[in-house]
Amino acid sequence: MFTGIIAAVGSVAAVAPASGGVRMRIDAGGLPLDDVALGDSIAVSGVCLTVVALHPGAFEVDVSRETLACAAGFERGAAVNLEKALRLSDRLGGHLVSGHVDAQGSVERVEADGDNRVLEISVPHELARYVARKGSVAVDGVSLTVNAVDADRFSVNLIPHTLAHTNLDRLQAGMHVNVEIDMLARYVERMHHPDSP
Repeated sequence: MFTGIIAAVGSVAAVAPASGGVRMRIDAGGLPLDDVALGDSIAVSGVCLTVVALHPGAFEVDVSRETLACAAGFERGAAVNLEKALRLSDRLGGHLVSGHVDAQGSVERVEADGDNRVLEISVPHELARYVARKGSVAVDGVSLTVNAVDADRFSVNLIPHTLAHTNLDRLQAGMHVNVEIDMLARYVERMHHPDSP
């Protein structure tokens, strides 16, 4: 479990084929690894991954084909948002994020609004019903508040702090991002429609 509050921006240092997917080596950037052990979870651009090897300033993870099919931004050299798993004693500064990406969203528009940026993202139709105005959504692992919803699109506001401390400052129209809908919205929908898949 995570909060969507990014601790550091790292980068994908290497990607190599592995049984069932790929093994990635992640340069941890400013993320301290002194309290990380093998088997710990780290969210990499919103994807919960298990640490399988540790190196000075870096760690390795295995990424399954299933994860690769629904996640974006894992090519060599890509900047990735990093967050260690939430401890029960931590403050919940964002919202509850599972690290289970629902789908790739497509960046439709990036527009300056003073020092902020408005980001508009389209999502697959089946996910759109879970996105609510003033609700929460995770984009590349970053906890954000939904400003507006229009059919299969939603918009969020990126403040200067978010732009300076995450990889979202690189986004341009046409790029893909990892989207995780609010888990509370998912459970409410399931309770209202128990027979839906």
